[in-house]
Amino acid sequence: MKPSIKKRAVIYCRVSSSKQTKVGDGLGSQTTRCREFARMKGYTVTEVFQDDVSGSLINRPGMKSMLAYLRKHRAHGPVVLIDDISRLARGLEAHLQLRGAIADAGGKLESPSIEFGEDSDSMLVENLLASVSQHQRQKNGEQTVNRMRARVMNGYWVFKPPVGYKYEKQPGNGKVLVRDEPLASIVQEALEGYASGRFDIQAEVMRFLQAQPEYPKDKRGIVRNERVTELLNRAVYAGYVEAPNWNVSRRPGKHEPIISTATFRRVQERLQGKAKAPSRADYNTDFPLRGFVICADCETPLTACWSKGRYAHYPYYLCPSKGCPSYGKSIRREKLEKEFEALLRKLQPTEGLFELASVMFEDIWNHRVAYGQERVKDMRRELGKIEKQVGQLLDRIVDAQSATVVSAYEARIQKLEEDKRILSESMDNVGRPVRDFDDSLRTALQFLSSPWKIWVSDRFEDKQTVLKLTFADRLAYARNEGFRTAETTLPFKVLEGFCGGKNKMAHPRGFEPLTSAFGGQRTNIS
Repeated sequence: MKPSIKKRAVIYCRVSSSKQTKVGDGLGSQTTRCREFARMKGYTVTEVFQDDVSGSLINRPGMKSMLAYLRKHRAHGPVVLIDDISRLARGLEAHLQLRGAIADAGGKLESPSIEFGEDSDSMLVENLLASVSQHQRQKNGEQTVNRMRARVMNGYWVFKPPVGYKYEKQPGNGKVLVRDEPLASIVQEALEGYASGRFDIQAEVMRFLQAQPEYPKDKRGIVRNERVTELLNRAVYAGYVEAPNWNVSRRPGKHEPIISTATFRRVQERLQGKAKAPSRADYNTDFPLRGFVICADCETPLTACWSKGRYAHYPYYLCPSKGCPSYGKSIRREKLEKEFEALLRKLQPTEGLFELASVMFEDIWNHRVAYGQERVKDMRRELGKIEKQVGQLLDRIVDAQSATVVSAYEARIQKLEEDKRILSESMDNVGRPVRDFDDSLRTALQFLSSPWKIWVSDRFEDKQTVLKLTFADRLAYARNEGFRTAETTLPFKVLEGFCGGKNKMAHPRGFEPLTSAFGGQRTNIS
């Protein structure tokens, strides 16, 4: 008598997301139950196929592999075991398509939870169960969206954390966005830099982010311009939440803002008021003076390039204006930048002028502190006026009949709420310096003492800052004569005026003696 040959079977398991494969044991539980069913039926389990995708999808890696296996072993007529009908699909259409695909591949569907049959009654029960599974999936989706929408309305962010934030569980609040360093500081510097004009165009923000090793890049290691645009437009960084697709308007969030509301508004004003200039392909850190130095003959900004020689490439600045006497005539980068550094070194005032400047700055400091205290009183009055306007608009919304009018009132209220937040932020900061006088004075005078020291740093942004803070206009350069008279900014003009128009060099001891001006007795300079 020939021994009986056990029928072959394969197991198909599915969970809705990859997270469920790590957090729970859904796949393991389904496999165990199907193996127990196979032993009871006398089947030999030859393969187990798994997926971690939504039940509404048909195109699944595990399902594809199983169908290929069934087609390869069609002669054995293997059985396909599933723990429950919802594990095959969570939609009637998807269920029918997958069931047909399994049958076409030579498989037969079985489950410990339901008996599949080909008669009308069995098919009716199967379709009803598939429909119920679909309804449960849709209902779960609706409930999830409703809970998420309600949470946004209460001021909580519920989506993927933006760059610079991460989720942290807090008692009584659930998951709340918190700063994720060092990314939060990088994002803050980028946004505040664009708001203040440190970065003139979005391309400069993009280059700044590209230079930060910690900032996430795409697969090619690049920060795309569209990502910069998205970054500049995200109100979440100013402490707001919103969900337009769920009809939830912008409102204050429960998380800590990375930038102030005033900064965010300045960013939006710059985005709306100026065209976005594209990044130039030849604009890079190799030529920091490119575009800032102009030709003395035609006043056209100098361009720059690398010129190929016999043995190497050599860097040059040159005038690009046709018809100019200096058109196309190269200026060695080393020569021009060395003369520029010599010009910066001349802007190093004497030690005595710094002592005078410290006295002046302290008087200005005390005046600004007193002025700030008066400003706080004015802001409180302004805040009261805004709250009154908001109340009046809310009363009008109640009486309004037109949806257009209601929408206009709501937009106005949103603007007033932003104004209130800006005033509140300003009241917290006005009259209360971020740093004390000594630190602030030292930072200012360190720059005034020698902008050259900042210029020679490796950071391209530092070089751009020196150009903007030191010179009031572009520098004219003649090939055979050098730089023409430079127009410096107000601080350097003031210090120059005190020494009769001649910026004397500082004492070799440098900046350290200034500490004597912060405490003890001052030195009066006539």
